[in-house]
Amino acid sequence: MDTLRVRDAKDVEEVVRAAIANEQPLEIIGHGSKRQIGHAMATNAVLDVSALNAVSSYEPNELIITVEAGAPLADVMSLIDSKNQQFAFEPMNTAPLLGASGLGTIGGMIAVGLAGPRRIRAGGARDHLLGAHAVSGFGDSFKTGGKVVKNVTGYDLCKLLAGSWGTLSVMTEVTLKVMPKPEGERTLLLRGLDDAAANKAMTAALGSPFDVSGAAHLPKSAFRAKTEGLGAIASQGEALTVLRLEGITASAVHRAASLRELLTPFGTAGVVEDDASATLWAAIRDVLPFAANGALGAWPVWRIVCPPASGAALGQHLARETGGDVLYDWGGGLIWAALPPNADAHAAVVRRRADAVGGHAMLVRASDDLRRGVAVFHPQPAGIAALNERVRASFDPKTVFNRGRLMQDAAGAA
Repeated sequence: MDTLRVRDAKDVEEVVRAAIANEQPLEIIGHGSKRQIGHAMATNAVLDVSALNAVSSYEPNELIITVEAGAPLADVMSLIDSKNQQFAFEPMNTAPLLGASGLGTIGGMIAVGLAGPRRIRAGGARDHLLGAHAVSGFGDSFKTGGKVVKNVTGYDLCKLLAGSWGTLSVMTEVTLKVMPKPEGERTLLLRGLDDAAANKAMTAALGSPFDVSGAAHLPKSAFRAKTEGLGAIASQGEALTVLRLEGITASAVHRAASLRELLTPFGTAGVVEDDASATLWAAIRDVLPFAANGALGAWPVWRIVCPPASGAALGQHLARETGGDVLYDWGGGLIWAALPPNADAHAAVVRRRADAVGGHAMLVRASDDLRRGVAVFHPQPAGIAALNERVRASFDPKTVFNRGRLMQDAAGAA
C-alpha cells in the first residue's frame, strides 16, 4: 500500500488533486488509532497527515486553541492541562477497547466525534468545534467557522465534519473551545440496584437542580471477575450506579449532600472524591470493563444510542437474549454491549431492539471477518440516506475520501 506523507495544506491539495485525476481513492489517517472501526476501505493508498502537528495558537484567556489536524491528542491535552483547562466533552480514548495504543490525533478526535459521560451537560465534539480548514474532494482548500461563535461565516458547516469519519474532507487545522477544569468533583455511588431502579435513580438525579455532569450504571455481572479500572471502588461483579457533580469544591460538596438526600429511596449513597472520582469516570468513558485485555476482550462490542427512558429495558433484553454484558452511560441514553461471538455479532437482535425504541447501534469492536459481513454503522432510512449522500457528494463527488468506510458496498455512499 502506498503511503503519501504530507507536510502542509498545500501538499494535501496536490495529493487530493492527483488522486482525483487518477481516480485513486485515499484512506486518511493520522496515527491510525481508530482504523479498526468501520469497514475496510476500497483503496491501496494512504494519505498520512501526522506531520501536520503544530499548535497554531493557544489563547488560554480566550478559551480557544487552534491546532493542526495531525497533532497528537495526548500532547494537546497535556498542553491545555498545564493551564488547568480541558476539552469539556471528554474525548473517548478508544485504545483500551480496540487493543491499540495512543490517543490518536486531534483530527481523528473530531472525525469520529466520540464524547464521554459529560456530554449530557457539555455536548459533544461538534459543539466545541468553532472552525476548520480542510481540503475538499474537489482538491480545493476551504475554511469554515472561525475563532468566535458570533458572526462567524460557515459555523454550522464545520459541524458536518465532526463525526463524518473522514468521508467529507481532509481536515488540516481546527479551532476548538477549551474550558476550565473543575476545582473539585464528587461522585455518589449506589450499590446493588437493578437496571430499572438504576434508570429511575439516574433520571431523578439528572432532573434535579444539582447540575449532575455524569450518570452511569454498571449492572451486576457474572463475567467480570472485577470491574476493570475501578480498583477497590466496586467489589467483584456488583452493580454500581454512579453520579458525578463538578465545580467549585464547596459547591460540589453541598450539591452532593443534597443529591444524596434526594436519592435516599434508592439506598445510602457513598461518596468518592476528586482523583478517585476522575479515575472512575475515565474507566466509564473508555469502557474499561470491556477492554481488549480484559475478561471480555474477545467479544464484539456495540455502542447503542437510545432514549434514556428506554435504556434499561433495551439493555436487559439484549443481555437476556444474547447472554452478553452491558453498561449504561449518559443516564441510560448510551448503552455499551459486549456480546458473545457468533456469525453476525448478534446484529439482527441489536438492530431490531434499537429500531424499536428509535435508537441506533454501531459495531465498535469486531474481527475483520465480522466487519466484512455486518453493517458496522446503523442502516439509515431511505430519505436520510439520500440526504447524507447529497451532502457527501457536495464535498467529495468522486468518493476519494475513505471510500467504503461507512458502508460495505459503497461505491459512493456515506
